Amino acid sequence: MQPKWLEWVQALQTIAQNGLAYSQNTFDIERFAAIRALAAEILATYTKTEPGPLLALFANEEGYATPKVDVRGALFQNDKILLVQELLDDGRWTLPGGWADVTDTPSQAVVREILEESGYQSRPVKLAAVYDRNSRGHPLLYFSVYKLFFLCKITGGAPTSSSETGEIQFFAEDNLPELSLGRVTPQEIHMLFEHHRNPGLPTEFD
Repeated sequence: MQPKWLEWVQALQTIAQNGLAYSQNTFDIERFAAIRALAAEILATYTKTEPGPLLALFANEEGYATPKVDVRGALFQNDKILLVQELLDDGRWTLPGGWADVTDTPSQAVVREILEESGYQSRPVKLAAVYDRNSRGHPLLYFSVYKLFFLCKITGGAPTSSSETGEIQFFAEDNLPELSLGRVTPQEIHMLFEHHRNPGLPTEFD
């Protein structure tokens, strides 16, 4: 479970962002800006960082506050799962995926991400889970993220590295590499193996 202080930060930032998006009154705008500054100060205090850069991050969030959407695709071959090595961050391994684009449907987004990061063409066959990121053991983020996990079938292509990913390999459930925990956790990988073994399992959520 995420700590209470992060819930406070998210609530204050959401109030400030929504208020700044719709307020016309100068005094209301000043009050909502002060709330945003308070959220940044709380976050800086608990993360032992400077509030200035955090306030700038908050200021980049405009319009009505909603969760961001991260999509991840699980491809299986001989009861092994496809993982790609992340190059831009920690060099560890993850499911192919990333932020959904506003021009994509969720299934289109995961197909695009799989192709870009692994070289495989695919077809989604099941939405296995929809999780709130901060409640699932990932390193905490100040903003809200929904993670969508799809089971997909390989329809073509071949393993191909990209500017974001290096090696591309299939791994057994009991022989996983070091994972990029900001993107995927061991528990989520095991959940996908369960859905692979038991296709009739219902979609998990929350």
